[in-house]
Amino acid sequence: MSKVKINEEDEDSGDNSSSENSSETSDDSVEIEIPFKVGMWDLKQCDPKRCTGRKLMKLELIDKLGMSAMFNGIVLTPIATESVSAKDYQIIAKYGVAVVDCSWARLNDTPFHKLQHRKAKKNLRLLPYLVAANPVNYGHPSKLSCVEALGAAMYIAGFKKIGDLFMSKFNWGPTFIRLNQELFDGYAKCKDGREIVAYQNQYLDQLDNDHCASNSIESSSESSEDYEELTV
Repeated sequence: MSKVKINEEDEDSGDNSSSENSSETSDDSVEIEIPFKVGMWDLKQCDPKRCTGRKLMKLELIDKLGMSAMFNGIVLTPIATESVSAKDYQIIAKYGVAVVDCSWARLNDTPFHKLQHRKAKKNLRLLPYLVAANPVNYGHPSKLSCVEALGAAMYIAGFKKIGDLFMSKFNWGPTFIRLNQELFDGYAKCKDGREIVAYQNQYLDQLDNDHCASNSIESSSESSEDYEELTV
């Protein structure tokens, strides 16, 4: 458990084109308590200058975990079969949340199966559909950085203020929240992983329908213009 200062900045300061290395604490900051452990397995696959997990370590917001470390909290990993949800609130409150810091380009080389003891594998979790705001994968679905993954899990599980704290340490962090606000609001109302997946699928279906409707309107407009050109 620790107390960390959080800046009370206007969210308009988020800019995806800026470097994530800017995170100075102002005199107007207030203390917020982190009542649980936050961990990370660092597989050293990422660019150290862009690694959000390593920056969190320097800020003493995250603990580095050894390959054989026992972690009883929620572990965010792509090999999980259940989505993080509000049902995980008590587990995170008691044991914390952890993430695997690895490269999206090297998922097949990552030994996820070695990072969690058999007894705790029931706490492995996926994240639902979200859009990245980090400078490397801005706008790409699901390709989240470590801090985005942790912040998202905290938001969904019911630790919004702590999620805001983590995202505030990166000047593009508030943009991540804004990009996904509708999704966060929807996911937060779901009681478990099944409802999370159902909401996600409904949201994606609506995106597809909106995309098809937009294409249909554009196609109709183009056809009308072509017809007018032919009859002039």
